[in-house]
Amino acid sequence: MAKKIEIMDGNQAAAYISYAFTEVAGIFPITPSSPMAEHVDEWAANGKKNLFGQPVQVVEMQSEGGAAGTVHGSLQSGALTTTYTASQGLLLMIPNMYKIAGEMLPGVFHVSARTLSAHALSIFGDHSDVMGVRQTGFSLLASSSPQEVMDLGAVAHLAAIHCRMPFLHFFDGFRTSHEIQKIEALDYDDLRPLVDMDALRAFRAHSLNPEHPATRGTTVNPDIFFQCREACNTKVDSIPAAAEKYMAAISRLTGREYHLFNYYGAPDADRVIILMGSAAETAKGTVDYLTARGERVGLVNVHLYRPFSPDHFLAALPETAKKIAVLDRTKEAGGMGEPLYQDVCTICQQWKLPLEVVGGRYGLSSKDTTPGQILAVFENLKSDTPKNNFTVGIEDDVTFTSLPVMEIETSPAGQTSAEFWGMGSDGTVGANKNYIKIIGHATNLYCQAYFVYDSKKSGGLTQSHLRFGRDPIRSPYLITQADFVACHTPSYVNKYDMVKNLKEGGTFLLNCPWDEAALETHLPASMKRALAVKGAKLYTIDAIGIARKLGLGSRTNTILQAAFFKLSGVIPIDQAVAEMKDAIYKTYYKKKGQAVVDMNNASIDHGLNELHEVAIPESWANAQDVPAENKAPAFIQDVVEVMNRQEGDGIPVSTVVKYGMEDGTWPAGTSKYEKRGAAVEVPVWDPGKCIQCNQCSLVCPHAAIRPILLDDAEEAGKPAGFATVPAKGMNGKYTYRLQVSPYDCTGCGSCVNVCLAKDKAIAMAPLESQLAEAENWAYGVETVEIKRDAVSDRNVKASQFAKPYFEFSGACAGCGETPYIKLVTQLFGERMYITNASGCSSAYGGSTPSSPYCTDKKGHGPAWAMSLFEDNAEYAYGCLLGQDAIKRQLVEHVRALAESGIAVDQCNAYLEKGNDPSVTRQVSDVLLAAIENDNSDAAAFIRQNREYLTKKSVWAFGGDGWAYDIGYGGLDHVLASGKDINVLVLDTEVYSNTGGQSSKATAAAAIAKFSAGGKETKKKDLGLMAMSYGYVYVAQVAMGADPAQTLKAIREAEAYPGPSIIIAYCPCIEHGMKCGMGLSQLEEKKAVECGYWHLYRYDPQRREGPFQLDSKAPAGDFRQFLLGQNRYASLQLSFPEKAEALYAKAARDAGERYESYLRLKR
Repeated sequence: MAKKIEIMDGNQAAAYISYAFTEVAGIFPITPSSPMAEHVDEWAANGKKNLFGQPVQVVEMQSEGGAAGTVHGSLQSGALTTTYTASQGLLLMIPNMYKIAGEMLPGVFHVSARTLSAHALSIFGDHSDVMGVRQTGFSLLASSSPQEVMDLGAVAHLAAIHCRMPFLHFFDGFRTSHEIQKIEALDYDDLRPLVDMDALRAFRAHSLNPEHPATRGTTVNPDIFFQCREACNTKVDSIPAAAEKYMAAISRLTGREYHLFNYYGAPDADRVIILMGSAAETAKGTVDYLTARGERVGLVNVHLYRPFSPDHFLAALPETAKKIAVLDRTKEAGGMGEPLYQDVCTICQQWKLPLEVVGGRYGLSSKDTTPGQILAVFENLKSDTPKNNFTVGIEDDVTFTSLPVMEIETSPAGQTSAEFWGMGSDGTVGANKNYIKIIGHATNLYCQAYFVYDSKKSGGLTQSHLRFGRDPIRSPYLITQADFVACHTPSYVNKYDMVKNLKEGGTFLLNCPWDEAALETHLPASMKRALAVKGAKLYTIDAIGIARKLGLGSRTNTILQAAFFKLSGVIPIDQAVAEMKDAIYKTYYKKKGQAVVDMNNASIDHGLNELHEVAIPESWANAQDVPAENKAPAFIQDVVEVMNRQEGDGIPVSTVVKYGMEDGTWPAGTSKYEKRGAAVEVPVWDPGKCIQCNQCSLVCPHAAIRPILLDDAEEAGKPAGFATVPAKGMNGKYTYRLQVSPYDCTGCGSCVNVCLAKDKAIAMAPLESQLAEAENWAYGVETVEIKRDAVSDRNVKASQFAKPYFEFSGACAGCGETPYIKLVTQLFGERMYITNASGCSSAYGGSTPSSPYCTDKKGHGPAWAMSLFEDNAEYAYGCLLGQDAIKRQLVEHVRALAESGIAVDQCNAYLEKGNDPSVTRQVSDVLLAAIENDNSDAAAFIRQNREYLTKKSVWAFGGDGWAYDIGYGGLDHVLASGKDINVLVLDTEVYSNTGGQSSKATAAAAIAKFSAGGKETKKKDLGLMAMSYGYVYVAQVAMGADPAQTLKAIREAEAYPGPSIIIAYCPCIEHGMKCGMGLSQLEEKKAVECGYWHLYRYDPQRREGPFQLDSKAPAGDFRQFLLGQNRYASLQLSFPEKAEALYAKAARDAGERYESYLRLKR
């Protein structure tokens, strides 16, 4: 039978192979494992059959703990059951994992191994999560590449069934999970004969069933518990042989040799590295490099880590080995070494082997692991006394654990490498995935794609690393020698060294509107020099201009894709065009229709025909930049700017210690130094048309447009070009200006779209034409003072004269969430605690090196922190209780001072008004001044704890995935506490940060991941559930529909002396709004007008009845609103047979909600 060759990443390989053996999948989204479950859900929705002739039954749970419980129950009832998870999600499954293993159930967990949150959250990969469950009793099976994920994934399922014991199959998160390769997909018909049907029948016969009832999960006393645990030894001891048996079967089927421990290298090696995961592929390249030079080195690649089989390990290890280095991709603080190292040491000790064994750590949080780093480990073994407990890949200049690294090139001859620099959501990554698929299917070349992201949702940097070659590609690390480099975002030329990895004579493609003269102006001297010295071929194309002319907006991916195929020559251009058009149809037709297909097809011709070759002037070889003074603080220069240049890998440990980052602390307000310049166009203010409503400032997702009020002195000192007009309603006291920060604006156009001026007082203009406004921004924001007498929380206009304590985040252009956050900080920012559930709002709210929560000139501002996804409400509750405990002590000491006759008036004023938000700062400062020189213990205590004096405002921020699903239990408990805590739910109706999975906030008829066939149940009414307590303030808002109601609800919620929850409708990029994210505020208005979303406030203190329905009776076209978003419209294309019924259900559900609110109003 011909091999079935597919282009897929590790996640898809795991999904494909697991689908064959799975009857039930209990799932919950978590990066980077979610795509596995998404594939399974999509295939099931479309009727794909497993080995047993049925689609997999997929159920999305409210949390990882819930998913594990479902898996446990499904296994006990006799169904082969699977889940997919990572990181904290895996740890939340630990209690059930002990049960599943203890009860000997053949479940399989597929894990994209990911870093555990310690001092900070990381979504990237290492083995810390897997090592955290090694004691549960699950067998742990490691894969090193997408092909191994396919092959060994089958082994995991087959061995689990045969042994009736659970397996955890893991591979490196992001590295293997997201690495696209050309691999062989195992045919389900070839796998069917390998299934131990006798064992499967025995499993079903032993399952819980009323036809043959049994009792399980009993409470056991000390008399037999120990014996029962030891009784499993025989079963566990049989697992290695079974795994080896099925590895042999897969080896015969595929021709690829697998063992529990695979040895690679010189048969007489005296130096051997032992590791597992993707770095094994890197190590093979280094071993080849060294053995070709006569060195006796080798590698043991660990596949079955638990149970660890000494016999199989020793059989793989060359008898000639003298020195061993064990590499762990985790850190076990306080231990004698990391887990794999300790296992190897135990074997050597018990077998009394004359081997010198050292251990080290590498690759934490997806830190790139290169051939040079593996070479450094082998070089360390050459020493008479090799360094133990070492690190490789970082510079540890504090505890001196790191090994020196010298990079080497191990890529085979004839391999082509390409590197692409793009921006999140600009289509670059999607285009590169298409390159790989096109080249992989159209040629016999092997191919590989890997993508580097920062933690921003969109608008952040993306780097795509593509390799093509005649030989298998064993390079799970980033490209350092590229034949082709493309820059898809012109502002990057001044931010990153993109020519660094370009080979001599390589091709550089720059997407920009610049001619030769403009290139002279815009390209930095360092880039000119590098291009000239390397003899590069430079091409430009104005893909942005082409896209706009074709109606594609900023989507340049297809244009640049065509340019790549023309310049690279990897496949004949006619074939490339045909393949691209086929890919465009498959990608866009069902989701967006023929019109979008036609626009993208037209863009191909432009991409081929509008390339421009630039002759590099000889003068570039000696180009010199004008020296610029850097006035940024030392931390910004030493850390933030280095990280923003993508050079953070080189930051030494001493710098981390110097700035106190080791505990995860990060200075506030670093986002203002980023100056991304990401927009193509930015707003321009026309003072003659402006009515000074400040709506533009209110809705700006990035706080990049602000109203400025100047007094006479500031007016006199303003720079040239800083135009102002008399401030309306200020009686001549101030002048007014609307100021834009061109480098911080993302160009969404929200400000233009909400402008209330008859002739629009704001228009969009090219970024380059507005760069001079940066100086005006600095004056208006840094020099001009906030006019507190103009600030008020009673109307929208006055609220916008307040300082936003949330600015320049990494949120998407046009984000529907951030305007709410910004407004809350304008009202309460100087005294806020904010705890944030992990998700979009934490990704743009706290992703180093960008910290958008900032301080005022007094150093006050929101104290922001994130714990986990599931515990955010409880975390906020703890912050409330903690500061309150100290506040109570302060009150006692203030009372004691008053009773002793010290600062009596000031103490009494504080005791009377200290909790009044309007004067809390004033009475606190007066009290501190009055006791400044008092030496009593009470006064000393008050001074030492002065930061706790003022009334604090405690908030929990998070999305619907947290509030409706995984964190609902904790949220409910905190609301029920009756304490004065505030909750802001940013309701996007999907798990937006992990890619758009369905949540209980998702409405019927919406297509989302895990609801691939359209959600069939109604949206959970979180507000109504909170109202049931009767003492919780509840509001539902939509800023674009009624800004005043939003402002009033936030003000009332914070003032309410008890728990409050505000549920805010937030349009999201995952909705696929046909109007674009720049019209997100208008989308909110439409949602309310048609009755999709309702506005209300429930205030238990309101005498005339707590419930107020603030939105009018629905009058808009509900169905038309749905069809304006691809998450609903695509249902017609994908599942037309049920689309109308689900649309009707969505309308009925919305109508029922409205009727229930009317009843509350009565």
